[in-house]
Amino acid sequence: MNGIFESHAHYEDEAFDNDREALIASLPSNGIEYVVNVGSTARTCRLTVELTKKYGFLYGALGIHPSEIKDIGDADMDWIESETDANPKIVAVGEIGLDYHWDKDNKARQKEFFARQIDIARRVSKPIIVHSREAALDTWELMKSERAEDCGGVVHCFSYGKEEAAKYLDMGFYIGIGGASTFKNAVRPREVITYVPLERILLETDCPYLAPVPYRGKRNSSLNLPLIAENIAAVKGIDVKTVCEVTKENAKRMYGIV
Repeated sequence: MNGIFESHAHYEDEAFDNDREALIASLPSNGIEYVVNVGSTARTCRLTVELTKKYGFLYGALGIHPSEIKDIGDADMDWIESETDANPKIVAVGEIGLDYHWDKDNKARQKEFFARQIDIARRVSKPIIVHSREAALDTWELMKSERAEDCGGVVHCFSYGKEEAAKYLDMGFYIGIGGASTFKNAVRPREVITYVPLERILLETDCPYLAPVPYRGKRNSSLNLPLIAENIAAVKGIDVKTVCEVTKENAKRMYGIV
């Protein structure tokens, strides 16, 4: 299976410390044509930049995850903006957003940093990668108020229902589908896969997290993307080659990769 686009990975994560170089180097020969590595802290954003320098097929996104904003200041935001603006291998601002699962007491600060980073994306003309967990209404309302449709992007690891998916599709956003869609209890993800046009879906692993069945609970990697593609194909009743080809073109279009 050739030509898969991994739209969301975290190869800077310590879970890959023992075999990072060998694993990443093996991806093209296993059919993974493109990878976007996504930062979530000031440190992982800088590591992401370094990874983009080492591998021609690997691109990066820079942003601060809502659970990681505690010690972030203006200097970090300025660096993210300047690096994203100047570096052609940095193709998005992310991951950014709201997470009320782990952090219920700092909603105002989460919203502040989400809005600031949407504004950065608008200024540098790059899409955003949105993380939203147990914050569906606030995420959508903030994205509308901040005119996130000007940037475009993806709501990654989409965990809501098709009614929420419709709102983001109306804003021009893509929907990121990963390993959780293969879980036995994944009723809503299967409904979303059925509902969302293939032309608006991106394949992702969020590795090292959320490995698909039959590797649930183990370290995830882009090598598992065929399992996610096969699940989407089965749910939609189409062939897996079409899933891989269309989602690759979707990701190239969204990230501006020629």
